[in-house]
Amino acid sequence: MGENTYIAILIQSLQKKNKILDVIIQKNKEQREGLEDPNLDPDDFDQIMDAKSKLIDQLNELDSGFEEVFARVKEELELHRSEYKDEIFKMQELIRMITDKSLRIQQQELQNKKLMEQKFASVRKQVREVRQSQKVVNQYYKSMMKANYQEPQFLDNKK
Repeated sequence: MGENTYIAILIQSLQKKNKILDVIIQKNKEQREGLEDPNLDPDDFDQIMDAKSKLIDQLNELDSGFEEVFARVKEELELHRSEYKDEIFKMQELIRMITDKSLRIQQQELQNKKLMEQKFASVRKQVREVRQSQKVVNQYYKSMMKANYQEPQFLDNKK
C-alpha cells in the first residue's frame, strides 16, 4: 500500500470517529431525558448504556487502528510535510472537531452523573418509605390480632 492510501485510511478513521461521537452525544441526550423522566424504565436505561458501551468499544478500535497506521506513515508525513499539506490540514481539522465533541461529551457525562445520583437518592428514599410503611402495616396487623384475641377460659358447670 502506498503512503497516500495510509493517509486516506487515517482521514477515514477520523471521520468515522467523528460520526460515532455524534451518536454518543445523541445517546447522552437520551440518557439525560430518561433520568429526568420520573417513570424511567430501567430496561430502557440499560439499552442506552449498552449502546453507548458498544460505541465506546468502536472508538477504542478506531483509536488503536489509527495509532498503528499513523506509526507507519509518521516519518513520511514529517519528511514530506509540504506534499501532504492538504491531508494534514484535513486531519487537523477533524482532530479539532473530535476534541470539541469529546469535551462536550465529558460535560454531558458529568451532568448525567449528577442526575443519576439524584435519581438513585430518590429511589433509595422511596425504598425507605415503602419499608417504613410495611413496618407500620405489620405492627398494626399484630396489634389488631391481639385486640381480638381472648384467653382460653374454663367454664365450670357444677354448682
